[in-house]
Amino acid sequence: MGSSTKKKKEKKKDFQKPKLKVGKAKPKASNFTDTSFRSKTIVVHQQSISADGPDPVEQFKHNLSVASTSRSDTHRRDALAYLTSRLSAKPPFNPVGTSTILTKLLPLVSDSSSPVRSQLLELFRKLPAAEVRPHVEKALMYIRAGMTHLSSDIRNDTLNVLDWLLDVAGDETVSCPGGWLKTLNSFGAMLGWSPALAQTTGSKGWTSASKATLGATKGGQAQARQVRALAKFLEVGFRPEQPKPHDPQAYWDNLYRLPRGSNPFAYLNLFGLARDEEGEMYPDRESRQLAFQKRWAGAVAKGMEEAKKDGGAVGRAASALDQVLKAGMSYDAKVS
Repeated sequence: MGSSTKKKKEKKKDFQKPKLKVGKAKPKASNFTDTSFRSKTIVVHQQSISADGPDPVEQFKHNLSVASTSRSDTHRRDALAYLTSRLSAKPPFNPVGTSTILTKLLPLVSDSSSPVRSQLLELFRKLPAAEVRPHVEKALMYIRAGMTHLSSDIRNDTLNVLDWLLDVAGDETVSCPGGWLKTLNSFGAMLGWSPALAQTTGSKGWTSASKATLGATKGGQAQARQVRALAKFLEVGFRPEQPKPHDPQAYWDNLYRLPRGSNPFAYLNLFGLARDEEGEMYPDRESRQLAFQKRWAGAVAKGMEEAKKDGGAVGRAASALDQVLKAGMSYDAKVS
């Protein structure tokens, strides 16, 4: 009995074959991963468990390179934010020096991204003033380029960079080669105040480029900002020099003591290219007054009167400019 029952069960198992599927199989998902394999060991190459992070110096240099060369606006902004945080640390961490930072990042003054320009200004404000002063001439080249840019937003943001430079190195800004007349030329291009057109009588021939290229409301606000920046620049240029205390040894020091400045004879331009009137240095207040009176006094006066007629923010900015001119040119201004 037992053997016959066992044979019947084996016959039933032979007939219970798996059912065949008809048609195509269901396609697998694009992110399908075969996990049917089994492995006793998992080997991961080139991995290290260490408590030390990346080298801070290399990380600083990497972010400086990203900020100056990346095509992504977000990457440039984030890299500038990292550099700003390192410069804000106590003590500040700057392994490459202020000169290298300015050389790499000054071209971003005319960057197309507004967040990048804002973050760049925050970074500049963290730089030591004493280390910025020797590089004022280089900074002014990029500032003047930004002041005459086609984009109104870039022009206005560049004025913020100029304000920062006047705060940390005002005397060097107005006295370096090209710092006085070339910067005044940039202001004239921004405002549409031309010395040639200022010689004409009446309102014919006058131009106001800043309002012609913008809307009425935005153009008025931009013009008021530009006039205020011009007033600050002139105020620094016309600021009286602080008298030095009497020193009986000054005569002999001037004869025999070695200069301490980086380029004490720059005003002689012994080894540089020949400079024209606009590229000259105007190291003292009197020379700047004479140059302004000769080249720009008429244009600024006429433009200022036209701005006062507009009223509003532009008129108030023009009135502030008028006060600066009266205080700066009221005395010690010799007109040839």
